[in-house]
Amino acid sequence: MGRNFMLNIADHHHSIIGYDKDPIKVNELNSLSDYSNIHATVDINEFVAGLQKPARIILLVPAGPVVDFVINDLTPLLEKGDIIIDGGNSYYKDTDRRFNELKAKDIHFMGMGVSGGEEGARLGPSIMPSGDRAAYEKVQIILNDVSAKYKDMPCARYMGNASAGHYVKMVHNGIEYGMMQLIAETYDVLKNGLGYNNHEISDIFTEWNKGKLSGFLIESAALVLMQMDPTNGGSLIDYIKDIARSKGTGKWTSQEAMDLQVPVPTIDMAVAARDLSAYANSRDKISAYRTPSDGKIKKEIATEDLQSALLVCITLTYIQGLHLIRVASRAYNYNTEMKDVINNWREGCIIRSGLLETFEKVYSTEGFDGMILADEDIYKLVTKHMPKLKKVVLFALQNDFGSSAYVASLTYYNMMSTNRSPMNLIQGLRDLFGAHTFERTDQEGVFHHIWK
Repeated sequence: MGRNFMLNIADHHHSIIGYDKDPIKVNELNSLSDYSNIHATVDINEFVAGLQKPARIILLVPAGPVVDFVINDLTPLLEKGDIIIDGGNSYYKDTDRRFNELKAKDIHFMGMGVSGGEEGARLGPSIMPSGDRAAYEKVQIILNDVSAKYKDMPCARYMGNASAGHYVKMVHNGIEYGMMQLIAETYDVLKNGLGYNNHEISDIFTEWNKGKLSGFLIESAALVLMQMDPTNGGSLIDYIKDIARSKGTGKWTSQEAMDLQVPVPTIDMAVAARDLSAYANSRDKISAYRTPSDGKIKKEIATEDLQSALLVCITLTYIQGLHLIRVASRAYNYNTEMKDVINNWREGCIIRSGLLETFEKVYSTEGFDGMILADEDIYKLVTKHMPKLKKVVLFALQNDFGSSAYVASLTYYNMMSTNRSPMNLIQGLRDLFGAHTFERTDQEGVFHHIWK
């Protein structure tokens, strides 16, 4: 990632120096004959001495303690006004801590979300920078040059104060969890419910990628499903264990959403589904107890139903994540512009898709400051596909598919679009056993009742 980002910066005619403790990596960079504007070293003193002032240093190292180790090595060598940028997937609270610690030393610290993987780093990633605006302005030209472009617009807009960039990237990854889970559940129903083989499903995804579902993940799913196994023949996907790992950003999104009391059930269930998948031995034993199916799955749905259901569920997943970013911006004084978040995701990142254009229009509407599902056009888009989603969910439940993200998305819509929820009973119960009080529909204030 670091090497590719360096090459990207050099390609845009900026001089750059790299530091790594591994002499092999350093020698590989210094031996690049086509890049006279790149130099690398294993000597941290030489590295810092070779920087123009104010120093602008991008860290691309694993999130966690390693970031603090590198900062501690650098700090004694830096001067007032120098800038350290963390381009990893750091937890936003760690970024806030580092931001404040370095601010006390008159050193700028920027949290910068980067999406697009190794290929994106080389060819143009989506970049989500944050921190002091004064520091951002000193690196803005470079970030704009190396970022992905959407209609010639850099996907590197400023995300706000302090840790806003890492927060936006965290939620980006949470949305990514939800989208991948929905695509996996769609594959499950297509293959084990409707009987399509891997190549046929790949063709279906390829066709969907030409319409409103177009995006990196749908395109990538089609590619994965058509890949042949070089060892055994047949589809490689059939030899991959059904256990999904995670690195924490999805879990952080769910935890943070609960802290801010923002519902993100599709993302929650995507995290839970990965956790469930890890219990492979238990799943094998429990599945053996189940009564064997008679094999007569009721094929009451078509691929068009699944296409509509997936479209509306991905839309609802975006809505959940964007709602969380908006609430967090207010809670943490990020001052994040939501249309800038959308624009940064238009190209270069993992969750880019054609649906983002609809959200951009909403956030560009003068005076709009609400929950995005409350926008009439968004609501109509979601409602249009709701009958198909209900059809798919019923099919999945009746035929024993674990379509958790589909069910969670439908439940989110149902509960968010009702003007009368059953939470009045919960208020009553809490007041009965714990004197927690309740609110009334006909009077202002807080009340307690003697129930017994």
